[in-house]
Amino acid sequence: MRWSALGTSVVVRVCDRDGADAARAAVESELHAIDLACSRFRADSELLRLNARAGRPTRVGPLLLDALGLALRAAALSDGDVDPTIGGALVAIGYDRHWSELDGRAGGEGTSWPDSSIEAPSRPGVRRRPRFRRAGWRDVHVDRARAIARVPRGIHLDLGATAKAWAADRAAAAAARAAACGALVAIGGDLSTAGAAPTEGWLVRVADDHRRGDRGLPGQNIAIRSGGIATSSTTVRRWSTPHGEAHHLIDPRSGRPVRGRWRTVSVAAGTCADANIASTAAIVRGSGARAWLEERRLPARLVDQRGNATEVGEWPASRP
Repeated sequence: MRWSALGTSVVVRVCDRDGADAARAAVESELHAIDLACSRFRADSELLRLNARAGRPTRVGPLLLDALGLALRAAALSDGDVDPTIGGALVAIGYDRHWSELDGRAGGEGTSWPDSSIEAPSRPGVRRRPRFRRAGWRDVHVDRARAIARVPRGIHLDLGATAKAWAADRAAAAAARAAACGALVAIGGDLSTAGAAPTEGWLVRVADDHRRGDRGLPGQNIAIRSGGIATSSTTVRRWSTPHGEAHHLIDPRSGRPVRGRWRTVSVAAGTCADANIASTAAIVRGSGARAWLEERRLPARLVDQRGNATEVGEWPASRP
C-alpha cells in the first residue's frame, strides 16, 4: 500500500494481506495525530503554538512531549549536530512552507549564503522571518511531570530531523498490532519494522531518492529482519533561492545548508528514530562521520559527492 502523508510517500507492507486494511487505518490514525502535534506547517499544530509562545511556559500534550524529549535526546547524543532549534534557519533560507511547494529547480553553483543571524526583509503581507540563534537546544526546557515546555525567546523549533522517523516507529507498531502480523512502514526515507519478518526478511532498497525506486539508478538492495533504517540526503529536498540552491539539512553551528563530504547516509539501528539521528548527524559531521559511526557500532552506508559508497560496520558490501 502506498499513499501520501506528512508531505512525503507512505508505504505499508504486512505479512498477512487480510490485515492490510486494518494496518492502513492504524497508520493513518498515528500519522494524523503526530502531524497535529509536531507539524511546522499547519496552523493548528501544537508545535506552532509552542513556537508562538516562545519565552513562556506552555502546556503540551503527550505526543508533543515525547517528540520534544526525543529531539533533545538526539541533540545530546549527536553533540548538537541534530539540533531542534534550527527552525529559524530553515525559514531564513526559504523553508517556510511545505517542501513540496518549494521551487525544485537547481540554483546557481558557487554562491554564498547571507548571514542567517540577520532577519530577512519582509514583503508586503508576509510575516517577518524569525532570526536564527545558534546552539539553543540546551535552553529548551521540558517538564514531563507537569507536561510543560518552554522555548527560549527568539528560538523556533523544527522537529523534522526526528519526528518523521519516530512516526515510522509508532506507525509500524500500530500496523503490526492492527494486522496481527509483521509490518513494515516507510515514510519517505525512514523505514521501521515491527513483529515477525517474512522468511526472507524485508527486502528494501536504499538510494539517494526513495521516490525513484529501482530504476537503474545507483543504490543497493538489502534485507532486514527487525529495527529500522533511515536515509538522510542533501540531493532530494532542494529548492532555488536568490542566494543559490538550498537543501533542508542544516549545520546548526552556521545556520546554513550543510556542504560536506557526504551527499547521502543510510544507517540501520534498533529503531528508525535512532537510525535517523545517526544518519543526520553523519551528514552534518562530514569527514568525521565514519569513525563516529564505527565507535557506536552502527551499520551504515555513506555516499560521497561523487557517488562513491563506503560501508561501515556490518552493512553489506555493495556488489561491483
